[in-house]
Amino acid sequence: MIAPPWYDVPPRAYGGIEAVTATLVRGLRARGHRVTVIGAGREVDLRTYDEPPSDRIGEPFPEVVHAAEAARLLRGLEVDVVHDHSLAGPLTAAGRLVPTVVTCHSDVSGELGDYYRSLGTDVSLVAISSAQRAQAPGLNWVGRVHNAVDVAAWPFRERKDDWVLWLGRLSPDKGAHLAIEAARAAGRRILLVGRRTEPAERAYFRERIEPLLGPGVEYLGEADERLKSDLFSRARCLVFPLLWDEPFGMVMIEAMACGTPVVALRRGAAPEIVVDGVTGYIRDTPEELPAAIEAVSALDPHAVRDRVVRHFDVPVMIRGYERVYHEVTAAMAATPSRPLPLGR
Repeated sequence: MIAPPWYDVPPRAYGGIEAVTATLVRGLRARGHRVTVIGAGREVDLRTYDEPPSDRIGEPFPEVVHAAEAARLLRGLEVDVVHDHSLAGPLTAAGRLVPTVVTCHSDVSGELGDYYRSLGTDVSLVAISSAQRAQAPGLNWVGRVHNAVDVAAWPFRERKDDWVLWLGRLSPDKGAHLAIEAARAAGRRILLVGRRTEPAERAYFRERIEPLLGPGVEYLGEADERLKSDLFSRARCLVFPLLWDEPFGMVMIEAMACGTPVVALRRGAAPEIVVDGVTGYIRDTPEELPAAIEAVSALDPHAVRDRVVRHFDVPVMIRGYERVYHEVTAAMAATPSRPLPLGR
């Protein structure tokens, strides 16, 4: 299992891909699989960096060094499948004697899709939503596996407070400014939690968010897992007004695992994750969000959490990836000249 280089696995605070990777590893090990994790930081089995280069996100060289070092470490292992969650790592798949599964964690409609298309059949791609897979139907997809959370680890609370929550990376396409406007129009207090480490994030916060702070609008900084759990369980709803077609959105299932509904715009995988009128509301325009924020009081928190248990809990994700692993290893075994596993 190759994680991205940017954060610990599991992450201490922000790090959606790292969180999914850590959850997948725990679930596979619980099912009896032997998993070796290659990544950055102190919690992985084999390190490419002693400390994750988080302050260099956006620079190319940490990714390239990480990919080269991961490839070197793999040469000393005997494995059946390589599952890569990094960006540059799949470039090394062509010289590998075992199948490489790549989970696509981002938008595949642009240059990333061109990149995966160039890799051809050297990698077997897994989509994290049907919406993402539909963006690039010509890629070498082998399956769709939704991301998951350990539902039992998230606190359920039936009675909610009267404020609403926005949580995510402080990027314009995450729509924090729209969430503030919707909460104010609904007459609700809003708490914002998010990362602002990259230059573009700091500029967006300074130009679009800071002027809106004040009575009823509070920014709490970046949240660790304990604070996230507390906020998700207490919030009236999570407001998720995306301005891009995000392929999944972990915060939605994290909130719903706590019995907290989601009010979102119809972008990306949101309609696939949120059942309108059951686990939240999907709306077409920002002007419709305030009424939806008010309407969430009619939703049953138990039904919200139950949806996550049935569709986005860890066992569901593990079974999905087991099917993928079996499929790609069986396909390789059926080839006329069966290659030997790595390390032999």
